[in-house]
Amino acid sequence: MIRLQSSLYNNFRSESIAFRWLSYFRARSSKKHSRNMAPPILSLALPSETGRVLSIQSHTVQGYVGNKSAVFPLQLLGYDVDPIMSVQFSNHTGYPTFKGQVLNGKQLWELIEGLESNNLLYYTHLLTGYIGSASFLDNVLEVVKKLRSINPTLTYVCDPVMGDEGKLYVPQELVSVYREKVVPVASMLTPNQFEAEQLTGFRIACEQDGRKACRHLHAAGPSKVVITSISIDGNLLLIGSHQKQKDQSPVQFKIVIPKIPAYFTGTGDLMTALLLGWSNKYPDNLDKAAELAVSSLQAVLSRTLKDYEKAGYDPQSSSLEIRLIQSQDDIRNPEIKYNSQLYD
Repeated sequence: MIRLQSSLYNNFRSESIAFRWLSYFRARSSKKHSRNMAPPILSLALPSETGRVLSIQSHTVQGYVGNKSAVFPLQLLGYDVDPIMSVQFSNHTGYPTFKGQVLNGKQLWELIEGLESNNLLYYTHLLTGYIGSASFLDNVLEVVKKLRSINPTLTYVCDPVMGDEGKLYVPQELVSVYREKVVPVASMLTPNQFEAEQLTGFRIACEQDGRKACRHLHAAGPSKVVITSISIDGNLLLIGSHQKQKDQSPVQFKIVIPKIPAYFTGTGDLMTALLLGWSNKYPDNLDKAAELAVSSLQAVLSRTLKDYEKAGYDPQSSSLEIRLIQSQDDIRNPEIKYNSQLYD
């Protein structure tokens, strides 16, 4: 019975998405000659349990960070993903050198205008990751406003990439922009421990602090908050929180994550993409979505570590590039090995 109700809900939700998009498309196209009309976007016109994602993140030619870590996993989970590259670099910045280009706010807006002029700006989700300047972040906020003028139910998933382990790697001014402007319009936030501290203004030294930080962020805007990694007394935790109604206490949980003895690039980008993908499929069960996301991520990292060791490389010597192509089954059909524990 529960499965039938879930199926009926998903079908209704999918048909509602398709109806809203077709209504938008027909309204925008009604004044055009039929010969000039663009074909419908099938990911929206046909019933779907997923949706259409606009992902604004970095891009590297080699390696898996930013959009390279996010787009492919979301596609494996059934989403249609349109990436915008906030930067395009030869490789990630952990290498001795890198070359490439940085997209500015004017160029971002030109892409948005191009999509809108062809009736291609209806998205169900917006995903943002690393953004290097306050001016570009302000333009992203204008994109949020534009997308919600077309689809008021747009889900905005924000990974507020600012730093880690006590160190900022973006300009200080971005912290206040995230705190004052981005958090209030986000649907889901996925900060790490350091970023959650920057957004809330207080230190997270125990689980209660992590739960308090989630409640603080709920009060500012987002209904879903996942602090993706918290190091407490040598243990690594994920703490999630879902406030289903503004006048209700949030459902909060934790997942204990075993540490893998290596450093990987792109894991935060992958984790946020997986949380988007699974939380949309389980909209009322953030704990279930987090279990699936963590299980996928850990499987990818374990495979990556084994492959480097097989190649005779010491995984402790430098950061490792995650193995996404080789981990498709782990992403599409993860075995849940890490269970959530609900707080009282």
